[in-house]
Amino acid sequence: MARRKEFDKEEVLEKAMDTFWRFGYEGTSMQSLVKNMGINRSSLYETFGDKHSLFEAAITHYEQTRVKGMVTCLQEIGASKPAIAKVFNDLIEQSVGDKDRRGCFLTNTAIELCPHDPQIAEKIAVDMKIVERAFYKVLVNAQKQGEIAPTKDLSEIAQYLTSSFQGIRVMAKVNQEPDFLKNIVKVTLSVLN
Repeated sequence: MARRKEFDKEEVLEKAMDTFWRFGYEGTSMQSLVKNMGINRSSLYETFGDKHSLFEAAITHYEQTRVKGMVTCLQEIGASKPAIAKVFNDLIEQSVGDKDRRGCFLTNTAIELCPHDPQIAEKIAVDMKIVERAFYKVLVNAQKQGEIAPTKDLSEIAQYLTSSFQGIRVMAKVNQEPDFLKNIVKVTLSVLN
């Protein structure tokens, strides 16, 4: 008779995500995953498959638990310029509070794996597109409400905001001073004027 799994899959996936987030894909050993997840090696393989499959599941978990919240804020009915400012101000707060200087799991993954892992590159590209589309929809609302000039190219601005959002997470790994990050956000949001 097979033993019943005695762990919460979401809880151990959160621990796996945290381990990959801190050490990267290459810097994470199966032994460290087993130790940090609190499950045995056979349970890890039975539940998640190999290390790469677990990593993909960790990325999906990050999307659902971290990215979704930011995108949801941008997708609220009537969201406009203030929603964009809120997302960036929340980003400053997260970055300053990131004592381990982990940055963004997706950005870290893009830097580490996208150049040589097409499967992960495609997944990260889809995630970035989701963020870009969320910015675009808010920009459309803002333009309809007269907050952004009708001559502005909203697609280009959405791409820029997505890039800046990721860039701030990278910069915060180096300098977490709130005023430094606020200056970057101030200039970033100036494109909306």
